[in-house]
Formats: sequence, structure tokens, C-alpha cells
Amino acid sequence: MTESLFVEAVRSAGARVFRVGGCVRDAFRGAAAHDMDYVLTGMEERCFCALFPRAEKIGKAFPVYHVYIDGRRTEVSFARKEVKTGAGYRGFDVMFDPAVTIEEDLYRRDTTMNAMAQELPEERLVDPYGGRADIAAGIIRAVSAHFIEDPVRALRAARQAAAFGFMVEARTLAYMRSCAEELQKEPSERTMGELRRALEVSRPSVFFRVLDAAELLDVTFPEIAALKGKTQPVEFHPEGDAFEHTMSIVDAVAAATDDVITRFTGLVHDIGKGETPAEMLPHHYGHEKVGLDVLAAWNRRMTLPHTWMKAASFVIREHMRAPRLTHVGKIADLLLGVGRSGLSMEQFTAVIRADHGTLPDYLTHGAEYLAAMLRVTGRDAPAHLVGAQIGAWLREERIRTLRKILAERRADPFYSAENMAVLSCRIADIKAGRNVSEHDPVEVKSGADVPQNEK
Repeated sequence: MTESLFVEAVRSAGARVFRVGGCVRDAFRGAAAHDMDYVLTGMEERCFCALFPRAEKIGKAFPVYHVYIDGRRTEVSFARKEVKTGAGYRGFDVMFDPAVTIEEDLYRRDTTMNAMAQELPEERLVDPYGGRADIAAGIIRAVSAHFIEDPVRALRAARQAAAFGFMVEARTLAYMRSCAEELQKEPSERTMGELRRALEVSRPSVFFRVLDAAELLDVTFPEIAALKGKTQPVEFHPEGDAFEHTMSIVDAVAAATDDVITRFTGLVHDIGKGETPAEMLPHHYGHEKVGLDVLAAWNRRMTLPHTWMKAASFVIREHMRAPRLTHVGKIADLLLGVGRSGLSMEQFTAVIRADHGTLPDYLTHGAEYLAAMLRVTGRDAPAHLVGAQIGAWLREERIRTLRKILAERRADPFYSAENMAVLSCRIADIKAGRNVSEHDPVEVKSGADVPQNEK
């Protein structure tokens, strides 16, 4: 069924139909709409069911239906009003009947940009609370004090500030502060859902900064709040304390990959620093081990997805030593560990590069080296070996494989100290924004270019 046929059927029954929510907001933002939601006024539920017998009812407290329109599943609901009666997002009495107007329905919504509608088929804008103007100004503004009735709206406002690059205005920020007590009572999966969505945006740091401005960071993500004020050696961290460092890393990782799990590992790689005692600052000795304990406590509080825990545990444990290894056996174990972490080599190195700035050869070419090691399998083991002996043999053979690759690479004249110095200078020039053409050209020799007496 097309939208025009759906609208025609509703209007033929004497009712009105409106597009609402994100699809209207995104149209005025100039963004593509991912979902279409509709609200009906002036219609009885039984009449709707007679018109659309295949509609699937999904709402329990109030009627919401799934209807396939233009080939995709859409939500259709009836205009309603809500009265707060208890704690949390379930503590509402809902009133819906044909007399409820679209303006009354929009009034119960969280922010002005989400409280617009388009009446169909004319697409007449219904904007009683100034959402279009706020979108143009880049402002997130609560429709009314009803904002605080669902405390997760505070997380949503912070997340949308990060997603859209908008500013939360002062009154709304005050409403967000008022949500602190009830947020602590909310089901953890609702907070987890907003965290996941926040990690999908291009600058996740804004989400945490807005929560901090609303005095909600220590309520929602105390592990991240604990990083504030934890000083670091300025020669390594000119950006500031452990919180500022973490914010810069999560944004850098977000710029490198869309993967939410990898972004989460960037967020938590230094969470152990939040537990560093004052007398140890600005140093954070052993924060990797402490970080694993903090992550475990976070998991007990919120139940993180297993894939997040697995990848984050590996990054927390390995992020300090990962770019500093010299022993081939330890390098092999690290690369094999990446393979078991659930992260790709590209994802793991995105975090390490963001944290350390550069990568050693064994991480730059880590995917290649890991693939070579994994070509050696337990099926290749001598027949007389059994049980743990096979595992020990497999590890040694993979180390031997890596050692051979590294030796061959170091013997290649392309990887001579002279060439590596030239390439390092070029990289430094690019990072500093210098035009390399300003310098005398330096030829990087390939193996074929090196005279025989230099080979």
C-alpha cells in the first residue's frame, strides 16, 4: 500500500493523518528520514482495524500498529495525552480517543524539534512549539516541564546534541539535571541503548560532555566521570586530564571506524586511571590491571554485551605495551590475541594509533603477519603429539613463522635505516602540514636500485 492510498482510506473515514517525529525533524534538517511514523486523529480503533485488517498491534498500554506503507513497516498510533502517575517511563496514565487533537499529542513529546507534524496529503506543517526555528538555530529545547517525566529524555537530548551538533539551551539543561534521581532507577537497558546510539555519531565525546554539563555523568557513567581531574604527565598528554584524553581518543577512533564496539574500546581504554590515588598522580602505574576491574564493575551494573566486554578487556590489557614489543614471541601472542578479541587488526590499530600516534611495523602489517601465522594449524602437528602438546607446538611454529617474516623484511634494502629515516621525515612533514616539495627530493631506494656492493 502506498502512502497516498493509506491517507485516502483514513480521510474517507472522516479522520486526519499526520506524519510525526523524526521524519519531520529530519526533513527540516536536510537529512534522510530512516523511519516514517504516523498519528491519526478523529478515528476509533475499531474503525481503523476494519480499514486495515492486516495491521499488527504492538502497543499494550495504548494502540500502536505496524502497517506496511510504501514497502516498509511504519508505526501508526492514535493521538493521545499522558498524565504522570509514578516513577519511570511506565508511570503514566494514557488517554486516547478521537477528540484528542494533534497539538495535544505533540505537547507530550520531549523537545520542540520532535514536536512537529505534517498533515497529509497537503504536508501542512503543524509546529505549535517552534521546532522549525529551533532546528534552524541549532537548539535543543524542551517542549515543557513534562520533559522530566521520562528521565531517559535527558540522555536522548545529550545524544541528539552530539548527533546533530546542536546546543542544549539553559532551561532544558536544568530539566536534565532534575532527571538525576529517577535516572538511577531506570532499567539499565534503556541507558545502554542510548550509549550504543551515542557511540554511532561522528563525535561521541559531545554526548558525555553534555551529560557532564547537566551533572548527570557521574549518575549514568561514573567510570567516565571518575576520569575528570586525574592529571597526566603533560609531556605525553598536553590535552589535559584523563577525561580530556579519553574524549579525544573516542572521537579519533570514531573518525577511523564506524564500528561501535571499537569506539567503545577507545572510550574505556584508560578507565583504570579513574581509580589512581591522588598521591600517585600524574602517573598511573598499573592502570591497565585496574581498568579490567573497573570494566567488570561496569558490567555488573549495566550488563554490557559480551562482544563489548571481550574486545574492551583485550584493549585495556594490551593498549600500553602493544606498540612497544621487541620479543618476537610476545609480538606473536599479541597478534594472535587480536584475532581472538573480536576486533579486526584494522580496528585494534585504530585505537592504538589514536592513543600513541604511530604504529610499529608489526602492527602496521599486523593483518598480513597474523594471516601467515594462522596458516599453520593443529592439523600440521606431528602425529605423536597429543592434547596440550599440540597447542605448545602450534604456538612455537607460529612464532617461527613470524620470526622468518620479520627477518626477511629486515633484510630487504627497502627497509634499511636510511630509507626508514627518509620516510619518517616525510611523515613528520605531512603531519606538520609542511609542503614536502619545499625540501630537496630524497630518493627512496628499492631493492632493485641498491648497488650490488650495498646488498
